[in-house]
Amino acid sequence: MKIRIKGNSIRLRLTKTEVENFSNNGVYEEETQMIGGVFKYKLERTEKHETLAAEWIGRQNLIVFYMPDAIAKEWVESNEVGFQHKLQLENGTELFLLIEKDFVCLDNTFEDQSDNYPNPNAVC
Repeated sequence: MKIRIKGNSIRLRLTKTEVENFSNNGVYEEETQMIGGVFKYKLERTEKHETLAAEWIGRQNLIVFYMPDAIAKEWVESNEVGFQHKLQLENGTELFLLIEKDFVCLDNTFEDQSDNYPNPNAVC
């Protein structure tokens, strides 16, 4: 699972195997070893939310992304690329969330892309 953070925007991209694991287990998580600690991020199915949501748990250095059951079912069982939501924060700003399937890049890259979804733009 890749995470991209830019300003008030967070995007998760999952490979085919990661989407399958999420579908089977209702959760998929990863962590990155950092200087002085570990940064963790997790995608979790939920019945508590009607839209995509997120929560920062500082004491665990963890950000949890919540995907409602109905959206998760549609996402894993269809060709739907992803879902997005603008989350209203307590300070009046918005946090843009995007969770999507990871496609093979059209340009050269050093990453292993063998488990990525075929890029629909690669076909004329």
